[in-house]
Amino acid sequence: MLRGRRSPDGGEVVTYARVAVPVATGQAFDYWAPDGVGIERGSLVRVRLANRRCVGVVVGTHATSDVGRERVQPVDDVLALPPLPEDVVALAEFVAGYYREPVGLALAQAVPPVRSGVRRRAAAPASALRLTDAGRAALGARIARAPAIRALYAHLCDTPAGIDRDSIAALPAQDQRRLSAWRTEGWVEEPSPAAGAHRVDLNDAQRAALDAIDAAAGRFSVTLLQGVTGSGKTDVYAAAAARAIARGGQVLLLVPEINLTPQLGARFAAALPGVRIATLHSGLPDGERLDHWIAAARGDAALVVGTRLAVYAPLPRLALAIVDEEHDASYKQQDGVRYHARDVAIVRARSRGVPIVLGSATPSLETVLHAEGGRYVRLLLPQRADPRARPPAIRFVPEDDPAARDGVSGPLLDAIRARLARGEQSLVFVNRRGYAPSLKCTACAWEAGCTRCSARLVVHRDPARLRCHHCGHAERIPRACPSCGNVDLHARGLGTQRLEAALGAAFPDARIARIDRDTTRTRGAFEAVRAQVAADGIDILVGTQMLAKGHDFPRLTLVGVIGADNALYSADFRATERLAALLFQVAGRAGRAALPGEVVVQTAFPAHAVYRALAADDYDALAADLLEERRIAALPPHAHLALLAAEAVSREEVDRFLAAAERDAHAARDRARADVEVHSPVPSLLARRAGHERAQLVVQASRRPELARFLDAWLPALAAHPGRRVRWGLDVDPISL
Repeated sequence: MLRGRRSPDGGEVVTYARVAVPVATGQAFDYWAPDGVGIERGSLVRVRLANRRCVGVVVGTHATSDVGRERVQPVDDVLALPPLPEDVVALAEFVAGYYREPVGLALAQAVPPVRSGVRRRAAAPASALRLTDAGRAALGARIARAPAIRALYAHLCDTPAGIDRDSIAALPAQDQRRLSAWRTEGWVEEPSPAAGAHRVDLNDAQRAALDAIDAAAGRFSVTLLQGVTGSGKTDVYAAAAARAIARGGQVLLLVPEINLTPQLGARFAAALPGVRIATLHSGLPDGERLDHWIAAARGDAALVVGTRLAVYAPLPRLALAIVDEEHDASYKQQDGVRYHARDVAIVRARSRGVPIVLGSATPSLETVLHAEGGRYVRLLLPQRADPRARPPAIRFVPEDDPAARDGVSGPLLDAIRARLARGEQSLVFVNRRGYAPSLKCTACAWEAGCTRCSARLVVHRDPARLRCHHCGHAERIPRACPSCGNVDLHARGLGTQRLEAALGAAFPDARIARIDRDTTRTRGAFEAVRAQVAADGIDILVGTQMLAKGHDFPRLTLVGVIGADNALYSADFRATERLAALLFQVAGRAGRAALPGEVVVQTAFPAHAVYRALAADDYDALAADLLEERRIAALPPHAHLALLAAEAVSREEVDRFLAAAERDAHAARDRARADVEVHSPVPSLLARRAGHERAQLVVQASRRPELARFLDAWLPALAAHPGRRVRWGLDVDPISL
């Protein structure tokens, strides 16, 4: 706390700080502090707003204030943390301006967790600890019956170079005690600086890509590194990062999902022994995330690996940015501040004058268009990195196979049986969690629906409940149809739980693991399963798209895909692009080493363009066709969209608001003389969620400046609407409609 202060009326020399606070207002507020306390642009301060205390960011300092002196409140506290650097403050201000978000909320994305009661942890005595061969043998046999140590063992398995000081310090006290005991037993050891080094010999294509990326050092450029799955993009990232770090720089690596951070961090730790790595994502405990944020801000961490929020990490010596799986929709934040981390990373790289690499086997159509237009450099890795590996064989089988068991076709069952006989692993993919997507009466038209959403309830087992995957509502599974009393209720469709049960019945001796959001809620659960797969402790993996990205299992030779046709019925214009990316990614899990791979896809439409592209291993041809379709339809990336979404308890309130918004939009278009098309309001794809009626209005422009000029004229009119019962938000560059 800042103590011993008098108010501005007391005659003391003060500094007025303009502070952006995390509330839904576009303005910053003036606060005062005694002169000389060290407040500057970017300082993190604790202030009062109405009856709440919050952490804000100083966006400017002044000698005077436009607000009456008696109305200006004091700064309660200046946090003892490094200020946000100028480029991060400017980046958040860009996000606020481009995505039309309140500046305080945009800046809040860059603020580390600093809640009361969070204490800094003392550094652990060991700089790193890694698993020894003795530890692998002793602990590997115990994890099945000792869940308490499973996550810690998995963490060690995922980090062959050794878990670093920050990670050890962030562990619970009981795990730190376990590590100490294991060190005494010789099960873990402190490696020498080069002990974890993992040298990879790059092939010609990888070396050419590395040299091209390195040639851009010290200047802004965007490189698309497009490589087939298993082509070794990560090895190129690591080599490029090593060169940037050797020159004294820091590297930012973005990944689309939290579950990818441990294995990617482990691979970089193995490739860059002695380099301090910080991890930033929302799944970290607050204290651990704060420690890693400080390590990045002080320049102690040379590499930062994280999800989309890591794009705001303070990096004083940023020299290279990398966005892995750049096509992934997870980079777009869907609530709160709706920014796209890939695009924001490009803006940051441009502002810092450093190169950025976008990696993908299936680049987004936006990225493909920029590469074709010459704005991005395109580098290709056309072959798998392991010279023994070959593209998997693709086979399409009918979904309505009479030999199917609970939705799993006879040919897929035969293929799994063959892998079990050879001691190889299989992955069966279905992008629906739960037991079955719906529960229906066989005698009447009743179907279990959510009372709060316009969605069906999903059947879950263990425990047996009906659950809504949109609002979280849960209820008992009825014994009889509530409409007609019929007791014959049918669980329709296939989810991961049902698939797991079906495969367990078909192969009772097989070791089966299910990976979905339900089984990976606890920290370390996903890493534990990965460790079991790597140790050959799993025969069949069942899971959702969590398993489709970035995972490398050398003995996994079969991928079965069930339910892919569901995406072909979607009304979203991006559905085909997303399905293609998902299929290419999940198919790429098979046969990544010496053992040949096979992909079995259950479909009723084997001649569809997506499946033809998968069979031909030709994503580029499909992308070209989709780009032409988008050009004809004037859809992104050949157009630019803004989506106004509104929701309220009453449908009439929503319709009234959007009707007024449409009138305002036409007036704003005329006033700004902007070349935009205003579409009439329509219900949202999910028309009711959590008891709120939802609808939307889309504005479309052929050129980005036209859309920006229109929004400048339209948003003040929207903000002036008196109704507070309607909650609305604007999504610039939406990824779904």
